[in-house]
Amino acid sequence: MDRGGSSSPPFTFVVARPGALRRMLLPPSELAIVEAYLGGDVDIHGDMEAASTLGDVIAEGVRRPRALALLLRELVALPTRDRADEEAGQRAAASATVEHAGKLHEPARDAAAVRYHYDVGNDFYALWLDPRMVYSCAYVRSPDYTLAEAQLAKLDHVCRKLRLRPGQRFLDVGCGWGALIMHAAGEYGVEAVGITLSIRQAELARERIAAAGLADRCRVEVADYREPLAGAPFDRIASVGMVEHVGEERLPVYFAALKRALAPGGLLLNHGIVSTDAARKTSLRARLEHRLWRRGAFVDQYVFPDGVLAPLSAVIAAAEGAGFETRDAESLREHYTWTLRRWVTRLSARWGDVRRTADERTARIWRLYMAASAYAFDSGRLNVVQTLFALPDHGRSDIPLTRDDIYASDAG
Repeated sequence: MDRGGSSSPPFTFVVARPGALRRMLLPPSELAIVEAYLGGDVDIHGDMEAASTLGDVIAEGVRRPRALALLLRELVALPTRDRADEEAGQRAAASATVEHAGKLHEPARDAAAVRYHYDVGNDFYALWLDPRMVYSCAYVRSPDYTLAEAQLAKLDHVCRKLRLRPGQRFLDVGCGWGALIMHAAGEYGVEAVGITLSIRQAELARERIAAAGLADRCRVEVADYREPLAGAPFDRIASVGMVEHVGEERLPVYFAALKRALAPGGLLLNHGIVSTDAARKTSLRARLEHRLWRRGAFVDQYVFPDGVLAPLSAVIAAAEGAGFETRDAESLREHYTWTLRRWVTRLSARWGDVRRTADERTARIWRLYMAASAYAFDSGRLNVVQTLFALPDHGRSDIPLTRDDIYASDAG
């Protein structure tokens, strides 16, 4: 995979220790390959997104019994103890951080999972995000856009879809560092509330709100979406990059909570990553291979604990089951590929600062996670969809007959 059109290899795969390949491929799994990179057994010089194809190449190779037998014969001849194996212990510690907090998707455990991901540190994220620190898919209105311009366009795109008007009450579920509520309050004159489970996010968001002079109409609370919220019901709700944390089985609970928080006739914009693979029927053999290969275990263990992506059909079914009406859906898949590639470029350009702000292992986790995600979006395994829902008031919804108003003038 060479996106630049060059004849030279897009990346170099470096084996750092004699026993690296044995640990990486015996037994073969996606997680073992990833942990070889995280632990420094192997390294990638060059295009990390291109290197993300290695997992698929290896998986295809070991599907054939004869090829697997030949591989195992070679691997067992390699050294076994040329470094201390620390990754398993680190993985167990990461799992315990979340699992000991409670049962799956209960509030305490969801809080632990969110904090595990976001409390890496505000300074860490600030190194490679845009100045507003928007940690979700940008909206690329022009191929010449910078990351900052594309993220501003996304904020405005959300506000336009929700048809925000002065004086409305607006809730942002999973508000991050406050960029959307600040834009909505400053540009659209709404009374904006953001909620997050990350204490560090909330602290920085409040500082930014105060510095912008928006504290009289914009605030952030550390709260769970299932809790009763001060200011409810709201006229408009946005949930951007939040639904991924919910879990498919809890989608009805999620949308029921948002319905309680929304005034009749109001609008909800749900922006989230969905799995196209999960929407497709697979054979028993394919499901078994998926489990043995431990596909997705890296993200669950190291990046987003308990985060399982649902198909779009499940998201819409749960929303409509709760009483919402689907009014619009827009795929931003190519936009997320664009966004992730720029995040990886920015992270790589400040690699030394990233390693000092966090540590080597954390830097490798995020570099690999975002590059592999770019590959997943580019190949169509993942999609990200903005779905606009209405909560009809006796059949009436506060939404125009067409989309013309969204595109009436240039955003940003």
